[in-house]
Amino acid sequence: MTKTVLIIGASSGIGEALAYRFHNESYRIGLAARRIDKLNAIKDNLDSLVAVEEMDITNSEASLSAFNSMVEKLGKIDLVIISSGTGFVNEDLDYTKEIETIQTNCSGFVVMATQAFKHFQEKGAGHLVGISSVLMHRGSAYAPAYSASKAFVSNYMEGLRMKALKSRLNIHVTDIRPGYVDTAMAEGDNMFWVSSTEKAADQIFNAIKKKKKRAYITKRWALIAAILTIVPDYLYKRF
Repeated sequence: MTKTVLIIGASSGIGEALAYRFHNESYRIGLAARRIDKLNAIKDNLDSLVAVEEMDITNSEASLSAFNSMVEKLGKIDLVIISSGTGFVNEDLDYTKEIETIQTNCSGFVVMATQAFKHFQEKGAGHLVGISSVLMHRGSAYAPAYSASKAFVSNYMEGLRMKALKSRLNIHVTDIRPGYVDTAMAEGDNMFWVSSTEKAADQIFNAIKKKKKRAYITKRWALIAAILTIVPDYLYKRF
């Protein structure tokens, strides 16, 4: 039986690369994002197994309606990937950028994650995937809201995973923690180990297939995560 994946935040970056990766595996695909023109362009490059839906996850009611519309189009959804996210290098602490980050990465994420979880409860099984970040391990002086929001995402997914386990639900939850990936959000002169979106999508797909609880993308970023976890403040402040 053909499996179905809904990718939220599929108009560019990791989400777009995942659309092509899952298409190569013959999944039925739902693509959702704010930029419907971008989604239609991706659909034109794929085939009739693709459905698209305009969705702005910062608008709770509209995004819930779009999710339900996608369920109607696809019939059922086996896998939901929440790739929507934003972030800014914000050394001046422009509060509007901080709030925008929280509204998208936290509030918007929760709306979609809870709706996906409930959908899986109703159908008896499912797999939820969220895109967090290696930066979830420590606060960032350059992008405070971004690192904080990704810590929220990772902890929220762990909570949903524990809920599924305690309730004996056949629901898997995978926390994807990328390092630097070559997307429009990637900024800075000191980036290293930068992955292409295609390579990131390959590793994410494999982590999902293995139903991993969490995965660093690319795999070498697990080393950076371990260092960030143990490095003392007097050294971390030099980063």
